[in-house]
Amino acid sequence: MTSIFKKSFESPDETTNPAEKVTMETIKAGKLVIAKVTVEPGWKWSQHNKPVVKTDHCEKHHLLYMVSGRIAARMAGGAEVEFGPGEIGNIPPGHDGWTIGNEPAVWLELPH
Repeated sequence: MTSIFKKSFESPDETTNPAEKVTMETIKAGKLVIAKVTVEPGWKWSQHNKPVVKTDHCEKHHLLYMVSGRIAARMAGGAEVEFGPGEIGNIPPGHDGWTIGNEPAVWLELPH
């Protein structure tokens, strides 16, 4: 039986810092896990995350909803896209990413 519930990122189930300039807050709702990712100005995947995960590019498939700030992603083949508030993004494995501007970028990682 399914029950009604409510959760908030004001008190996430888990908060981690997987790399410098990155905070990830997760909420678990049954089998569903939603992450809120915040990256600081100056964050770049190839500079901050690459040394931690030890791959040439980010190999995670992201389906995201931008809450605030701006990011860019560039595929290994050269295609590049910018994302801003209110936009949905699909970023396949094999990319680099970075913040744009002087404010943190915040997005929700959507399950797929």
